[in-house]
Amino acid sequence: MKNVKAVLFDLDGTLIDSEYFHYECWNEILEDYGIQLAYSDWLKNYAGIPLPQNAKNLLTKYQINAALEDVVKRREALTLERLKTKDVGLMPYALEMIKFLYERKLLLAIVTSSPREDVEAIFDRNGLREYFTLIITRSDVVQNKPDPEGYLKCCAALGQKKEECIVFEDTLNGIKAAKAAGLRCIAIQSNLEVHPSLAIADELFPDLAVAKTTLFAAS
Repeated sequence: MKNVKAVLFDLDGTLIDSEYFHYECWNEILEDYGIQLAYSDWLKNYAGIPLPQNAKNLLTKYQINAALEDVVKRREALTLERLKTKDVGLMPYALEMIKFLYERKLLLAIVTSSPREDVEAIFDRNGLREYFTLIITRSDVVQNKPDPEGYLKCCAALGQKKEECIVFEDTLNGIKAAKAAGLRCIAIQSNLEVHPSLAIADELFPDLAVAKTTLFAAS
């Protein structure tokens, strides 16, 4: 890792433990249509996918008679409302990893499919803002993951060459985005059952502690 100058993190599921939070928000909306998602279904079919695509998939799957734009707006408003009043915890060892990299003068950035308002609300409550040089959100790009636009935009804004950057992701969509951008991608996923589906990552670890020990052992 001697040549690495910047570390680009996904947010949901990589640094913050938000999957159950998003699952609950969707069920709050789906309840109006008599639908209840199982958490296992969420993790398998919806985690790591941008909100607009999830809304489209859910409307189609359950034949919900509602306008896509209206559902997206309602879901975004509900998420922001909940984030302002509810803490979303960090993933295991996330803060340790962030501080470790920050103290070594590496540039830290976020590339996420969440809208900027959500990220701002999360950072306001958990104190992560001070560590990050740049945040690229869904609000800043035309194409979301698995399109590489966010990662390409991030590298350009940081002024770093691709070989000087590494990415941490937890889902296939995110890994695809990083790899399509020509970046080295490290997958962090505690669910060992999905490891085979994440095999396109350059390296795969069960948590950030193991990743830190392995990747930065000589640091």
